[in-house]
Amino acid sequence: MEKTSDYIRYSVITDKNPREIVMLRGSGCRFRRCRFCDYYLDSSKEEEENFLLNQGVLAKVTGAYGRLEVINSGSFPELDKQTLAEIERVCKEKQIGNLHFEAHWMYREHIQPWKEHFKNLGITLKIKMGVETFDETFRKEVFDKGMEGATPEQIAGVAEEVCLLFGIAGQTKEHMLADIRTGLALFERVCINLMVENTTDIHPDPQVIGLFKNEIYPLYIENDRVDILLENTDFGVGGQCE
Repeated sequence: MEKTSDYIRYSVITDKNPREIVMLRGSGCRFRRCRFCDYYLDSSKEEEENFLLNQGVLAKVTGAYGRLEVINSGSFPELDKQTLAEIERVCKEKQIGNLHFEAHWMYREHIQPWKEHFKNLGITLKIKMGVETFDETFRKEVFDKGMEGATPEQIAGVAEEVCLLFGIAGQTKEHMLADIRTGLALFERVCINLMVENTTDIHPDPQVIGLFKNEIYPLYIENDRVDILLENTDFGVGGQCE
């Protein structure tokens, strides 16, 4: 993933959980240890440049569904203060009552104050957290997620939604099914991502991906609580502008 402002950064999701989605730019993931991820390359330390870019993206939001998802190749506290204020302004102006942010586990103590803050504005804030798997050994030794000791129940006390990552060597059908079942039992929504080639040393495993597509995908594709991204651009953001 190359650092650029030329990504598609606004899209509308019309099937499951209809919403608008924006991909903003922040200072970059502070954790930056996940072995499979290079999304932090879409970042800049220049706050004013980030704000101007983000302001232009947020100007496209219409409020059509009353729901907005904000992603920023990291966690929402890594957005500059002007951008966070602009998100609030847009939500109030467009009568958006449901706002979705992404956050890493390391920000868990910051989340509840933000939920209270938005609640006071009449906005429900929901958090999507990348756990990738609930198998703690795999999560630590393969993904290096920095969530040592975090149980599914503890994560559910902070986040309403989780992201899972499949298509990695060592994952089995039982492994993937167990992750989905845990996610659906404890969280409002589950977002399944398949590993794609990027600049990291973790590569997609064609056999595991084939197993998922043939034996698991058909079981959950119609489930309204499960988003499945066969490509990381399937939400309509992240691809290159033409």
